[in-house]
Amino acid sequence: MKIELSKPFFVETLCIVGIGLIGGSLARALKSANAVGKVIAYDANEEALSKAKELGVADEIYTDLAEAAALADIIVLATPITVMAEVMATIMPVVKPAAVITDVGSTKGSVVRDIEARLGELPGRFVPAHPIAGTEKHGVENSFDTLYHGRRTLIIPHINNNHEAVTIIRDMWKAAGSITEEMGVKHHDQVLAATSHIPHLLAFSTVDTLANLDDRAEIFRFAAGGFRDFTRISASDPALWADICLQNRESILEVLVAYQKKLDTLKEALDEKDRDTILEIFSRAKHARDNFYQEPVKNRQD
Repeated sequence: MKIELSKPFFVETLCIVGIGLIGGSLARALKSANAVGKVIAYDANEEALSKAKELGVADEIYTDLAEAAALADIIVLATPITVMAEVMATIMPVVKPAAVITDVGSTKGSVVRDIEARLGELPGRFVPAHPIAGTEKHGVENSFDTLYHGRRTLIIPHINNNHEAVTIIRDMWKAAGSITEEMGVKHHDQVLAATSHIPHLLAFSTVDTLANLDDRAEIFRFAAGGFRDFTRISASDPALWADICLQNRESILEVLVAYQKKLDTLKEALDEKDRDTILEIFSRAKHARDNFYQEPVKNRQD
């Protein structure tokens, strides 16, 4: 798939704040595309920094956040969403006037509200974004340069945004191989609640339920491919996903109400041995998936 850029993209110095799977894969992708001159990284975890340098993901590493941010032309916040406002407060006094800041958070409403509350406004050169990509693994050692190939990245402009800054972040993600689309904050959180946050919640709760059954050892022993595929994401970072669910709780609760109604309908159909209702729901679901879901370009490491 060919990604058309507004113009050839190149950033002299990219700073990744929080060098894990997402930030590390972005750094690798831009290096592979010859779209970055130097990658610098900050992380509170010095072991992660050392791994990033050892693997060649980062060219320079810093344990001082302000020092790292002051050097950068683009700063990518790949930290937990709950600390992004504090990170912004630390870096805003030292960033270059033309530097662009963006994030990769899975929720947007809470991030935007927290930053605005902490700073008193949303900076014009802060461009919220969210790459819809990842694996159940985490850590810079699991990053790879094709993670974003053929995947969508949502750009979430706000009313104060500088147009040039939005274009720069859009072109950065295209250079990483991603397909970009714009979306509003509320719509983003509603869509991600339904397509990402609820599936994670269900996968975690399914495995936890089965793990507490008396015959759990046999259940997991004979679990087939469908079970493994459905529950794969429950191997994701629990702390990360607990924060995401809490930060997007309102949108998730809205979807959960609809989900619970569907489960109640199926429960009643099973009680009544109502095959027609079960078949209707299953058939409608198959039709929807067949028509609306397209397999993304292969981008996982085997």
